[in-house]
Amino acid sequence: MRHSAKGVRGRGFRALTGAWAVSLVGDGVRLVALPLFTASSTRSPLAVSAVAVALTLPWLLVALPAGALVDRWRPRTVVVVAHWLRAGVTGVLALAVHTGHATVVVLCATAFVLTSAETFADSASQVLLVELAGQDELEAANGRFVTVETIGMDLAGPLAAAVLFWWAPAACFALDALSFVAAAVLVSRVPDVAPERSGSDLRGQLAEGARFLVRTPGLRSLVVAVAITAICAAAINAMLALYSIQVLGLAEPVVPVLVVCMAAGALLGARLSPRLAARWGAGRVMVGFLALLGAAFALFGLTPWLVVAVFACVLFGVASAGWNVLSATRRQRLTPGPMMGRVTSAYRVLAWGLSPLGAGLAGPLAEATSLGTVYVVAGSIVGFTAILLARPLARG
Repeated sequence: MRHSAKGVRGRGFRALTGAWAVSLVGDGVRLVALPLFTASSTRSPLAVSAVAVALTLPWLLVALPAGALVDRWRPRTVVVVAHWLRAGVTGVLALAVHTGHATVVVLCATAFVLTSAETFADSASQVLLVELAGQDELEAANGRFVTVETIGMDLAGPLAAAVLFWWAPAACFALDALSFVAAAVLVSRVPDVAPERSGSDLRGQLAEGARFLVRTPGLRSLVVAVAITAICAAAINAMLALYSIQVLGLAEPVVPVLVVCMAAGALLGARLSPRLAARWGAGRVMVGFLALLGAAFALFGLTPWLVVAVFACVLFGVASAGWNVLSATRRQRLTPGPMMGRVTSAYRVLAWGLSPLGAGLAGPLAEATSLGTVYVVAGSIVGFTAILLARPLARG
């Protein structure tokens, strides 16, 4: 790859950003439409649960070997093939929904394949991000990614899904398929990156990546923080709709407004984090965002007033986006290029693979105490984590 093309203003990074934007809108449509279609077509909690498990299971089963393989293959090719595969699978799903053949088995199989392909595309995209942006502009690059992700997945995609699902559920999945086609075309214009071959076998590469993750102090503290925060975030997300309806007294159609507030805060956090890091240091700002996230969780559960809930949701978005930008940048800077896929996949296993644990613990805790307690406990745990890891995170 030509190094003169590096930078967030370079043609390659702009093409990659365009691919993210298009595919993430499609992801936002599907993430709303798939569980909604499952619920409306089956009326079965077991079916909804089965599809949800199928969506997350690849982050436990596929992500690690996917990362090791990405380190051996050309990342642009991996992303393009993954997008074309997802386009085909989602197109078949759209046809099955339209013709009435979208059984629970079809929905689960589709969900598993789509997420499995995503584990490859996600790791390869991280390699491309680092190579195209360059070390000096990683904060700006990650800030742009989080901004695009928020706009596409949390705003544009869900809004499009609401309109299309009312018209024809199959149209949601057709749009998702088209988004992957467009993303594949855009990624094909990205400069290619040649992998640095490793002599070890796949199992050896996985072990090497795990050892590096555990033995590198700066990465080790991030791993602990990401794992704990992911569990707590999954718990509060699982109870959001129920808390909004039963405690805040919101009508069901109004509940997504809180998600929009989070997205607005995320846009602000993604924009502010590189500037704050440049002024006070990335480590200190990361600790501050982590503490802010814990405080926002607790505030949401302690004060059952709508105006406070809206403010807390904005803080959720600011803190989570700011943390994501800076933690991703640190991980990328500390990880050698040849190991980027494996380390990224390990992070995804922790960030998303542990989510079912938090969601599973939230229900019994709320049943035994109250819905607000879930938020207070989660906030306290995140706040304590910020205090406990303040020194290693600030030191980096």
